[in-house]
Amino acid sequence: MGPLSRETWAQRLGAFRDSPSTFMASPEGEDLGRDLLSDLRSEKLSEPTKVSLLALSLEYPAELWPDAPAAEAAATSLLDTLDFLPPRSSVLRRPLLLAATTALVAGGALGPTSGASLRLLPLLLGLASGRDLGQGIGPSSEQRPLQATACECLRELESCKPGLLGGCLGLLRGLLGQGGPVQPLSLLLALALRNTLVIQARARASPQGLLTAQVSPSGDGPWNWTLAEKGNAHLQPQAPTWPAAEEEEYGLSALEPSPEETQELRAAVAQLLDTSYLLTPVAQAQLLWQLGWALRGLRGQPPVLFKPQLVRLLGTAQLTLLHAVLALKAAFGEALFTAQDEALLLRRLVLAAQHPALPLPVHLFYLHCLLSFPENCPLGPAGEEAVPLLLEPQLCRGLLPNLLLDPMALLARLHLLCLLCAEDEEKEEKGQGQSPRCYLEELLASLWQRAALNGAPRTLATLCFQASYLVAHCLAGRPTVLTPLIHGLAQLYQARPVLAPHFVDLLDQVGSELGEPLRVVLRQEVVSRPGGDEALRWHLQMLAKVADRDAQSATLSFLQAAAVHCTDWGLQQALLRVCRALLRAGVGGGLADLLQALARQLEDPDGRDHARLYYILLGHLSGPKLGVALGPSLAVPALASSLVAENQGFAATLMVQEAPAPIRLSVGTRRAEGPVPVLQLQVEVLEPVYSLELRFRVEGQLYAPLGAVHVPCLCPGRPARPLFLPLQPRRPAPTQLDIRALYTTPTGLTCCAHLPPLPVNFADLFLPFSQPPERAAVGFFEELWDSCLPKGTESRLWCPLGPQGLEDLVSRHLEPFVMVAQPPTSYHIAIRLPPDSRLLLKLETAQADGVPVVLRTDDCAVLPLVGDYLRGLATAV
Repeated sequence: MGPLSRETWAQRLGAFRDSPSTFMASPEGEDLGRDLLSDLRSEKLSEPTKVSLLALSLEYPAELWPDAPAAEAAATSLLDTLDFLPPRSSVLRRPLLLAATTALVAGGALGPTSGASLRLLPLLLGLASGRDLGQGIGPSSEQRPLQATACECLRELESCKPGLLGGCLGLLRGLLGQGGPVQPLSLLLALALRNTLVIQARARASPQGLLTAQVSPSGDGPWNWTLAEKGNAHLQPQAPTWPAAEEEEYGLSALEPSPEETQELRAAVAQLLDTSYLLTPVAQAQLLWQLGWALRGLRGQPPVLFKPQLVRLLGTAQLTLLHAVLALKAAFGEALFTAQDEALLLRRLVLAAQHPALPLPVHLFYLHCLLSFPENCPLGPAGEEAVPLLLEPQLCRGLLPNLLLDPMALLARLHLLCLLCAEDEEKEEKGQGQSPRCYLEELLASLWQRAALNGAPRTLATLCFQASYLVAHCLAGRPTVLTPLIHGLAQLYQARPVLAPHFVDLLDQVGSELGEPLRVVLRQEVVSRPGGDEALRWHLQMLAKVADRDAQSATLSFLQAAAVHCTDWGLQQALLRVCRALLRAGVGGGLADLLQALARQLEDPDGRDHARLYYILLGHLSGPKLGVALGPSLAVPALASSLVAENQGFAATLMVQEAPAPIRLSVGTRRAEGPVPVLQLQVEVLEPVYSLELRFRVEGQLYAPLGAVHVPCLCPGRPARPLFLPLQPRRPAPTQLDIRALYTTPTGLTCCAHLPPLPVNFADLFLPFSQPPERAAVGFFEELWDSCLPKGTESRLWCPLGPQGLEDLVSRHLEPFVMVAQPPTSYHIAIRLPPDSRLLLKLETAQADGVPVVLRTDDCAVLPLVGDYLRGLATAV
């Protein structure tokens, strides 16, 4: 088959991008990679089309080359295509290099035994050094773009195989001073240098002249596969983080270079830093991070080399560079930053964070830098939150939170204010107004006041509780702050009991310093209300969280008054949840009387059963056993009471159990009738099944959601009636159904199981047209035939017959769709394809081994499906 046209490729690429997994599972997907590599060499396709094909291989290499052999073959073909390009200028050279590199890396084929790897590596190093330009690789006008691309490819290979370019450090240093592309060469050299130093340190080896060795990119090359194998295990990811202290003990500090190697290392780092101002801000930040990590802890390498860059970058407006400066400060501390530098950096962060025109993400970045500022001499244990020593409250006046800020900015500023309160809890700045603690209390009071308003939006309540949690987290050990916080939260609940779910969540998150006194205050607030309060539902939800052995009489009195008003199922269940909480807390006495009364007076039988069960458990189990029986876990030890086992079974009946499916589902005889296609299903069971519900799901958007099918009872050995599942395809295409069964066992347990998927074939979607009168059948078919054009398409193909002959084939597979027949040699067939497509077939002049088929359809997308279906008819019998 010849090369595909531009339009065909556009359709295939569009279908692939819509759903790569679905496309690769189709028959077209098997040949996509092979067709792509073949058509890259075709002269009929334009270069822009080929670039789009290469872009696909860069975006989806794992789908196109899923294993190492396929990736090796693809990289070899791409390199051959590169060799066959004419010497004139071409936009394909750089994408071809990138595609070959990506194929080797993504497919896991990069290695010393890979022929494509041994071809690609010398080519990339030669292009990066400028030695292969003009020698069949490309014209001189492409030198710098090809050099830059080659450096990017080498950097990708070094990232995936750390240490691979360890023998090229001297060569790369020489190239950096020869006027090549500065940014790609700098990033490549910095990455290779960092990887080599880390790997050599862990191997207790020295650089051994790697920084000065000048090697040729030809021949076997300087590829250090042994070093790459050592470095392939667990190097730090490319992110601005630093190794932990215990890792450093066995890291760079173990590397002891000789004086000559130290001098060469300093020269290499200085060379990279001197040209760093030519790089983009993002590239500069990455370079500083890699060099900082390479030198951190290395003996004989003081960080003074970074000082000129620090002077240049302290006033930068680029966030990436500012982040790199803070990373250097975290790495080297006072060895690089003086107290004046630290004060200047802090003041700059504070002033920048106050700029009124800052976008919200930038504002949050500056606040985050202040909250996690790396100090020269931090006080307190590692990991403890505190404001920097040089950050005084007076300096932060402009960063105090207010209610007009965005919620995220308000919380970040509130975090800073809490840290200031922790440092200066009792002091008030003379002549400067309020202390930070007083300002914090007024801010929280304003938040509570806004959240307490009737009809206040949910976001205000969420912000109020987020702020309360933040204060409790930062100031957990300071009663002067927690006492008004508890009082304010109690007043908020008093004003809006509907916020009970927020209080429950807050109690789950905070520590005992706030949680225990807040529980007491909220319990007192709830039990002081009348039982018939209109917010009874929320009071019961709150009481289920805070109820314990304390204030038993008040709690039970409230529940007895509330029981009269619990008339619906939801209120009754909420009341019983409070009783369960009291049972687990060990409350007896009056609780037994309450449960006995509930077992008699509740209207809902489920509620009465729960109350009766709790009463029995309370009367027969001791406190420890009762806590275990009502615990959240079903995996409890065996106790000397049959009631515990009964309770476990009762809990199990309330849950859906995962179980192996005792159900077998298959597709029965196809039914070609009705307005929509219907799948006939046959069900067999291995054990009795009750209240069976089959839920069907189709991945993607090809089909509308399918309804569930219900069966009251199924027993093994008894024939079951077939089940009918209506299908609603949005496009006529085959698929498979994911099936989940929900059923009840004879023991009363509700179980769910996943069944094997069922296929929906293309022929399962066939529907017949309404049969016209016999005399009008020919005219009706011809009208359908003519209506397919010109919007539709016509195609011809050969349908093998096999031994059965045309008449037998039609009677077995196409009988419901025959519109005009002249057996045994001619049949006109009309098929409806949902939702609104048609397929018309003319089978005429049958021969011994097959019959020519002329087909028309108004949906071009079904042509491959029709061809596969007709070719499979001969083998279907």
